[in-house]
Amino acid sequence: MFRRPLDFLNSLPAQGDLVELRLGPQRAWMICDPNLVHQMLMDPHTFDKGGTQYDRLGALMGNGIVTCPQSEHRRQRMLLQPGFHPSRIAAYTELMAEEAEALCREWRAGEQVDVTGAMMALTTRVTSRVLFSGSLGAERAALVRESLATVVRGLFARTVVPVEAVFRIPTPANRRYQQALHRLHTLVDAIITERRAAPPREDLLGTLLAARDGDGAGGGEADGNATEPRGITDREIHDQLITLLLTGVETTAMCLASAFSLLAVNPEAERALHREVDAVLPDGRAPGHEELGRLEYARCVVTETLRVSPPGWLFTRVTTRETEFGGHRLPQGAMILYSPYLLHHDPASFPNPERFLPERWLPEQETTVRKGAMLPFAAGNRKCIGDRFAMAEAMVGVAAVAAQWRLRPVSGHDGQPRPAATLGPRALVMLCEPRQA
Repeated sequence: MFRRPLDFLNSLPAQGDLVELRLGPQRAWMICDPNLVHQMLMDPHTFDKGGTQYDRLGALMGNGIVTCPQSEHRRQRMLLQPGFHPSRIAAYTELMAEEAEALCREWRAGEQVDVTGAMMALTTRVTSRVLFSGSLGAERAALVRESLATVVRGLFARTVVPVEAVFRIPTPANRRYQQALHRLHTLVDAIITERRAAPPREDLLGTLLAARDGDGAGGGEADGNATEPRGITDREIHDQLITLLLTGVETTAMCLASAFSLLAVNPEAERALHREVDAVLPDGRAPGHEELGRLEYARCVVTETLRVSPPGWLFTRVTTRETEFGGHRLPQGAMILYSPYLLHHDPASFPNPERFLPERWLPEQETTVRKGAMLPFAAGNRKCIGDRFAMAEAMVGVAAVAAQWRLRPVSGHDGQPRPAATLGPRALVMLCEPRQA
């Protein structure tokens, strides 16, 4: 599990639909059947967020929307939901396009580009503008990128190694992790303090600062008696911002890097994407919200990338009560694992699962996908709140680059996905070839 996790995951379906594992001294169960995964995700009161993954994520993110227990989820989701309303996504698409075009202007013909780093820079700038109206600045944005990369590298080990004492040893890697974590928390606290003293802004931090528990967020006592609304605390705002930074920057950057790596070695798919982009964006600019609806093949490219190399590739849940599940009697507190990577590479659901075939997701074929087999954003009421945002950002990034550049592999720099807290190419370097004369 630790040394070769992807191979290990792919070996498990042969053992059954629900496979018991040992993670050190701890027992866990891995779900290998998409129907069982769907059943679990649709019952969050029995299968709540928890397990070693969320214990460690909680130490990083606090009690934000990703890590909070089911009992607190509805209130938190309603606080954040206005920032992810479809009307907001349309506005965000314009700033995504601005940042993607700015990135493309930085590249030069024949230049070798650190694509992973460039995608991290792009998603950091987009996320910064959505959360903070772009108030991070270049120095702070670089600090966020570097700190997040260090934290993400350290999170996977902390998820699969259940012995906490190992991570208290002052090794260089542990010190780097703690320092990066401290920098992130300090930065977010500073931004909150600055914004409390500044005029209101139309961004997600502004939404949180203006929020009140009673403003459509499910406030009030359980017995129905009204309660006086109270402001959201700085601690709550801090936890949500850290959560959105981690999930908004790293995951989409990994998706984009994976997409360009896969397109480079699948020329037919790359040519099909270029034909569509040339037709929809003849002037080579990045797409706006209206053009996104016409970029059907670009959507297929992003979706197939999420199937082949899902950034969120391994998750845990914990049972809140004793329950019968998959033919097993599971005790209260049992840790359940599921892997979108495993489900997405099951040949029973996706013939030729190792092949990159965006055509799988054309409307006439998409309906044949087995229910519950494709889960890049989870399902049920804990489905990712930013799924539409992430899809729009990835499509804008893919189309904007494809309109101007063809990215070619560089010898010695493979684009293989590397598992950490997220999955994707960690140091992908590619050669820029201009497409427009």
